[in-house]
Amino acid sequence: MTNLKLPRRKFLRLAAGAAALPALSRIARAQAYPTRPVRIIVPYTAGGSADILARLIGQWLSERLGQPFIIDNRPGAGTNIGTETVVKAPPDGYTLLLASPANAINATLYDKLNFNFMRDMVPVASIHRIPHLVVVHPSVPVNTVPELIAYAKANAGKINMASGGNGSGSHVCGELFKMMTGINMVHVPYRGAAPAMTDLIGGQVQVMFPDMPSSIEYIRSEKLRALAVTTATRSETLASVPAVGEAVSEYEASAFQGIAAPKNTPVEVTVKLNREINAALADSKIKARLADIGGTPLPGSSADFASLIAQETEKWNKVIRFAGIKPE
Repeated sequence: MTNLKLPRRKFLRLAAGAAALPALSRIARAQAYPTRPVRIIVPYTAGGSADILARLIGQWLSERLGQPFIIDNRPGAGTNIGTETVVKAPPDGYTLLLASPANAINATLYDKLNFNFMRDMVPVASIHRIPHLVVVHPSVPVNTVPELIAYAKANAGKINMASGGNGSGSHVCGELFKMMTGINMVHVPYRGAAPAMTDLIGGQVQVMFPDMPSSIEYIRSEKLRALAVTTATRSETLASVPAVGEAVSEYEASAFQGIAAPKNTPVEVTVKLNREINAALADSKIKARLADIGGTPLPGSSADFASLIAQETEKWNKVIRFAGIKPE
């Protein structure tokens, strides 16, 4: 009878080699990634600032990695439809999400979601920050944040603050301002930022906290008056406009955008995407395009982006609970 027993040392060496095969094959796949088109789910309608950003980064990644990065717009339910699409996708790096403050806000705003963003998603890379603005209709007799606070206190409950809807970025930025200053403005939610902006320009409402891309042209044409930017420091795009924090200590509220993937996406894939996105943010042409929409590049590691999302989730949790905000 033939002796089929292997020497112990040889067996262990073979076993170790076999155990290493899955890891090696994963690394090989990650090095080859992507081998087919990649989808970036944008949970907003086409044509907005989020869509423009996704196409800008998608084009960069396509050129660098040699495969199409296709933008797939999935708006609805305050970004939850698009986000859930990515949560349920295979964790292989071929379905990505354009993440935004809505993901941090919705964690508290909605009592029941079919996912937990921080548990079910992997932050890949942050892209940029966008300021919101404190803007008023030109008929409002204020030119600075302190004047707005004084005017609101003298006219408590008589000033209408428009937003793009309950729990939208423009809404929570305004509620944070009210919370920190103790003023009372009446919130008027609209079904989107565009109709809110239309009524603000028409004078039906007096104040709004829109993001810079949606409002900058109205400010330049003097249809609206900008009192401040909501970022911690002034924006180079509107350098003469002060930051809210110059009058309201520690006030900061801005939109961020970045790329996230389903949990269990191979680390090698997320590292590769993070590296390429950071390379984009160092490119002078990309920087100029971001500046056009009021964005400031936000390079960093996946861990940095995870920390930012956690901080934003905690911040908006406090505001939503303080203001008693409920989804529409």
